[in-house]
Amino acid sequence: MTDDQPDAVLREAWEVPGAPDSFQRLWVPHRIGYIHGNEGKIPGECVFCVATSLPEEESLVVFEGTHCYVVLNLFPYNPGHLLICPYRHIGQYDEANDEETAEMAVLTKQAMVLLRQVAGAHGFNIGMNQGRIAGAGIEEHLHQHVVPRWGQDSNFFPIIAKTKAMPQLLGDIRDQLRTAWSQSETK
Repeated sequence: MTDDQPDAVLREAWEVPGAPDSFQRLWVPHRIGYIHGNEGKIPGECVFCVATSLPEEESLVVFEGTHCYVVLNLFPYNPGHLLICPYRHIGQYDEANDEETAEMAVLTKQAMVLLRQVAGAHGFNIGMNQGRIAGAGIEEHLHQHVVPRWGQDSNFFPIIAKTKAMPQLLGDIRDQLRTAWSQSETK
C-alpha cells in the first residue's frame, strides 16, 4: 500500500452517500420537531388532546382506556418511555377525578408489566412534573411518565454530549406495545 492509497479510499467513500467513515452517528430523526420548536403545531392546540384523533400509523397511542390513554413520549428518555394521560384537558393531579386517578394507577401497573415483557425493563422511573418550575414540558395537560430502565442504560452521552442513544425506533416499540396491550386485554 502506498501513502496515497488511504486518501483515495477515503475520497471514494465520500462519493457514496452513507458510506462508512471514522465517525459514529446517532440517527434520531424524530427529534427534529423538538429542535424546531414543534413546527407545524397549531397554536393553542394541546398535543395530548389531539393524540387519540391521529391516524393509527401517525399516532403514538398504544392503548385507550375509559378515562385515560397511554402514549409513547415523542422525546423519550429511554425506548418505551410512556405517558399516561386523562382524556380531559386538566393540568394538575388534584384536578383529576377518582375514576381518572384510579385508571392512571391501573394503566401504570399494566405499563410496567408490558414493558418488562416487551422491552425487558429491569426497573422504572415513574412520576409527574406539576408546573413548569417542577420540570413539566407540557404543563397544560396532566400526564404521568413511566420510564423503563436497564442496568446498562447509563453512559456518558447524556452528560458529556447532551445526546441520548436510542436503540429502537418509536414506531417499532409502539407496534410491540399495542400488540402486547391488546393481548393482555383478551386474557
